Formats: sequence, C-alpha cells, structure tokens
Amino acid sequence: MADIVDTAVSAGSFSTLVAAVKAAGLVDTLKGKGPFTVFAPTDDAFAKLPEGTVDGLLKDTAKLKKILTYHVVSGKVMATDVSKLKTATTVQGTDVNIDASNGVKVNDSTVTTADVAADNGVIHIIDTVLMPA
Repeated sequence: MADIVDTAVSAGSFSTLVAAVKAAGLVDTLKGKGPFTVFAPTDDAFAKLPEGTVDGLLKDTAKLKKILTYHVVSGKVMATDVSKLKTATTVQGTDVNIDASNGVKVNDSTVTTADVAADNGVIHIIDTVLMPA
C-alpha cells in the first residue's frame, strides 16, 4: 500500500492538491508515520475557487500551509467514526464541523468518497476546498 501522498498522486484527480502540498513543504509530513486523516479536495474542488486563488496561495506558502493543514486530522478516522462526530480538531489547530445527517458534510463540503486507505492513514475525498476562518 502507498502513503497518503503517493495514493493521491496515483488517483490522478488531485494534481492541484499535490502541487499545493509540495509548495507548502508538507510532503515529508504527509509521508510520515501518521496516522493521518486527510479530507482531500479534488482538482474540481480547487477549480470552484475564485479565479487566481490557487495561484495566489501557491505564492503565499504560509497561508497555503494553514489551509492545507486545515484538511488534516491526526489519527485514522474512518467513515464509521466520522459519522459519530460533530467536530474534529485539525492539524491547523481549529475545528471543522461534521454533519452526518444526510451523507457526510465537513463544513460546506460533501464527502464524495470515504475510506480511501493509505498505509499511514485514510483519505476522504471532498468536493469543496475547506477554508479556515
């Protein structure tokens, strides 16, 4: 099995996320022991952001790192566990809201595919980029 970064690369729909992780210097972290739970926005999710947002973030690595670590929770939180939670504290330090009443939503994003296994955690694919307050 591959780690979180290699799993995202091989999936093919996370090129923006992978580029952002590289730009923010988080590759070694997400290849680390973990375990991590990553709410991974697809390329389509990044495309929903206002024009120029991604390019701006790639140049502002401090802000980019803050946003990316807002998509990561320490520990391996599988879908069955996520559905029991109301919030989860991110690596960035603030909480995301979780609503499992109709599918699973993390803040304003919907989990489109849950429980993508990696050897150092799990990926839940989401349809919208999470923005910390």
